[in-house]
Amino acid sequence: MPDIVGHGRHPDIFACGYCHLPNGQGRPENSSLAGLPAAYVVQQMADFKSGLRKSSVPADLPVATMVANETKANDQEIQSAAAYFSALKPKPWIRVVETSTVPKTHVAGWMLVVSEPVTREPVGQRIIETPENLERTELRDDTSGFIAYVPVGSTKRGKSLVTTGGAGKTIACATCHGADLKGSGDVPPIAGRSPSYIVRQLYDIQNGARAGAATQQMMAPVAHLTLDDIIAIAAYTASLHP
Repeated sequence: MPDIVGHGRHPDIFACGYCHLPNGQGRPENSSLAGLPAAYVVQQMADFKSGLRKSSVPADLPVATMVANETKANDQEIQSAAAYFSALKPKPWIRVVETSTVPKTHVAGWMLVVSEPVTREPVGQRIIETPENLERTELRDDTSGFIAYVPVGSTKRGKSLVTTGGAGKTIACATCHGADLKGSGDVPPIAGRSPSYIVRQLYDIQNGARAGAATQQMMAPVAHLTLDDIIAIAAYTASLHP
């Protein structure tokens, strides 16, 4: 593990593994880096630094932290971190559950956690992604993943959009993201990744907050997606084996 991943560089740069975890699987508030093409990771860092990649929500602290702190990493540190995460094999990390009701949650530590005492509410037009075991997650236990509650029927609807383009609404994701959505060349894999992350990225691309060179090919496919479409796509891709 490179030092920049394990320890960061005091006082400016947090350890990459603190947020994205040593296994690269990440958490709902950030992204999974395991198995991403190294060149893609390097380009995303460049886009954060240049301002081409940002959040549609200015108060999004994880993105703000990436821009303010992590872009201070030098080329060698970025290259070594990218090579490290690229070499990791992604593993199943998200358990997708279709449901009409979900446990009530609140925001803590940049993510949704189940409120006590446990009561339920309608899932509505949402994906609720929360730790399988909060204590283990807070200890940065990288063997403890997440559960994503999604609206009933969303994975089936998402499969139609992802695999066929949904009768012309978009294009089949495999066209660029490869067979089984496990990536192709420098195009990242999207199977089995956090649905919270996928929703944010599709929304940011659609609204122009994410506009790097590699993102330009995504502009047309996301242009006509509704929020329900985006939720369905994220639910389906998250349910796949990475």
